[in-house]
Amino acid sequence: QVQLVESGGGLVQPGGSLGLSCAVSVRIFSINGMGWFRQAPGKERELVAAISSGGWRNYEDSVKGRFTISRDNAKNTGSLQMNSLKPEDTAVYYCYADEGATARRYWGQGTQVTVSS
Repeated sequence: QVQLVESGGGLVQPGGSLGLSCAVSVRIFSINGMGWFRQAPGKERELVAAISSGGWRNYEDSVKGRFTISRDNAKNTGSLQMNSLKPEDTAVYYCYADEGATARRYWGQGTQVTVSS
């Protein structure tokens, strides 16, 4: 059974929008940080966005002003709203959640985002 379940990926034209969701599928007592990495073929995995339990946010420079990360602490779920998408945003997006007591990192299964006309 997967630890986190992702949804919301797909094919979109340049300038379009997609929203990604990340939901806990196994029992986790508490979550510290949450966020998304992405990886395109032949490229290194990079951190796209992260959010702390207190709501502090950090974004990769190329997505600032276009992407917004949020979370629901009670439900341990996260969302990534992606606007003004560009072809260079094409990648597999992996959400993660860091458990606060054990410091274990839980991963989503990945979802494909393709930006193309």
